[in-house]
Amino acid sequence: MSKEEPSRRLGVSSASALVVANMIGAGVFTTSGFALADLGSRTIVLLAWFVGGIIALCGALCYGALARRFPESGGEYLFLSRMIHPLAGFLAGWVSLLAGFTAPIAAAALGLQAYIGYTFGPDVRPEWIGTIAIAAAGVIHGLRFREGVWLQNAAVALKLILIFGFIAFGMSSLPERAASVAEPVDFVWGAFAVTLVWVSFSYSGWNAAVYIAGEVRDPERNLPRSLLLGAGIVMALYLGLNTVFLYAVPIEELAGKVQVGAIAARALGGAPLERGVSLLVGLALFTSIWSMVMTGPRVYAKMADDGLFPRFFRSDGATPTAAIALQAGAAIAVVWLSDLAELFSYIGFTLGVSTALTVSALMFLRFREGANRVRVPGFPVVPIVFICATLWAAGFMVLREPAQAGAGLITALTGVPVYYWLRRKPAA
Repeated sequence: MSKEEPSRRLGVSSASALVVANMIGAGVFTTSGFALADLGSRTIVLLAWFVGGIIALCGALCYGALARRFPESGGEYLFLSRMIHPLAGFLAGWVSLLAGFTAPIAAAALGLQAYIGYTFGPDVRPEWIGTIAIAAAGVIHGLRFREGVWLQNAAVALKLILIFGFIAFGMSSLPERAASVAEPVDFVWGAFAVTLVWVSFSYSGWNAAVYIAGEVRDPERNLPRSLLLGAGIVMALYLGLNTVFLYAVPIEELAGKVQVGAIAARALGGAPLERGVSLLVGLALFTSIWSMVMTGPRVYAKMADDGLFPRFFRSDGATPTAAIALQAGAAIAVVWLSDLAELFSYIGFTLGVSTALTVSALMFLRFREGANRVRVPGFPVVPIVFICATLWAAGFMVLREPAQAGAGLITALTGVPVYYWLRRKPAA
């Protein structure tokens, strides 16, 4: 496909910004409180963030290879449809609709509510904060694509500058605090694995650019670059942020808490820094919502193009307006019905299994088509590390939190009758 084709409107910087915006969401500002309650050790929590980053980089390398081979929009739906069977692709798209985008958008909105409500205490029901954020993102992306992308790039740049500034300030205040801290070092594999699932949710979004591959210029080159660049930047930010969060206050003040960033900021700089960080978190969460409302609907539009989703959701040639409305509406419904901690477990498990299946299919494709046609950096070590680490954590999740793992499996299985129903009836 020609680089000059009008539909390919995004360069590597915009695609990388999309990855960063997708990744930096509710997880990094909330997960460590839950993880600390389970693990009881700052060191082990930071180890989970490091391991999660390595897994995300391995996934980015694998998805970069898939993007070179299939440079079209659709993500796992496209990849599995082409590599295995349309049913496998549809189930991945179904998972994207429910767990891949709807639930993460809702989680970001719930995190936004928690921070804004905790710091500023608005005299409104908190669900309205998340509802307004999601609706605003849907309206902007549904009406004006180019302006939405420009605003998102500007917001991501501002977000990165402010986060780096907070990390620098926080690090300069930590040595004295950190030196006086003693903590237990017991290592419980099951608890670490569940934490890794939560952390994997926080890193989810490293594959964001593949969902809009059909709108990226020179995708064979720019998509792999954007995935690695975005994931690498976010891994560095996550390690820095969590070092500041975890060592700013005693363990008991963070364990089990949602607003770890605000709590750490108050300890480091009082109420003014707490309010500033809460606004920064609000910006980060809103850009995460913004980017997912942009990327998710491209999957459903692609499914509609292939006749596996109602024709009404096809793109009109510029913006999949109906699919965006569907995405925003579904996420708003989840905001009013769900709990943040439960969403972390559900999303982490479900997306982990989906991406592990996709990378497994990549390995078979490589063996079938050869190294010249399917170039995978670090093959076979990189995909094996990703698959084994992801499934290991998912296996422990089944043992530790079977209800959330079961919900993830049910999400996928309910897509089977929907697939055959859509195949039998004409797409409307």
